[in-house]
Amino acid sequence: MTPRITRSAIAAIAVVAAALTAGGTSAALAQAPSAGSVAAKPAPSVSLKLQTSSDELKDCFPYAKATVKVALTTDDIGSDAFTIKASGLKPNTAFTVFIIEKAGAPFGAVEYIGDIFTDKYGSAKNTFNLIAEEAFAFNNETGVRKELNSVGFWFADPKDDDSCLGAGSPVTQFDGDASAGVQMMNSGTHYLP
Repeated sequence: MTPRITRSAIAAIAVVAAALTAGGTSAALAQAPSAGSVAAKPAPSVSLKLQTSSDELKDCFPYAKATVKVALTTDDIGSDAFTIKASGLKPNTAFTVFIIEKAGAPFGAVEYIGDIFTDKYGSAKNTFNLIAEEAFAFNNETGVRKELNSVGFWFADPKDDDSCLGAGSPVTQFDGDASAGVQMMNSGTHYLP
């Protein structure tokens, strides 16, 4: 098996060789970076704060908070890391997460990207690897393209919002089985790039 030499090891060797060629001393060698010390520059990112989608939900969940942070790495590795964190929500509940054309109803074009699940304290976190920075929906029949720059999440089970909105609350299609509750939170006037 042939040993693998990393780029950082090659860089360190080049610095040492240059120092020796130029008549460097042990002090110059001491300043050379080690093979593991070359740090990668962090990816640019964008963060959004989400808001409750209605006054009724805000009254029912007064401590609800959610943020989305997206590491913009599509150009480097082919996808972005989309991390959503939430707290103050209904405990032990599933929510469906979407990238959407418009934050509020009627929402326009949407893309279902996954779920978050709250723990017994009403907190949830998940990271999805997807293309967020350039997300769009395209209708090939009409030639219409819609940019998806907003974020929202819905109660996955239509019964999970009944404690706030009553048994007659709307049933929406924002889940894989086309049966979900209302939108809990959205990004409002904050947008993905």
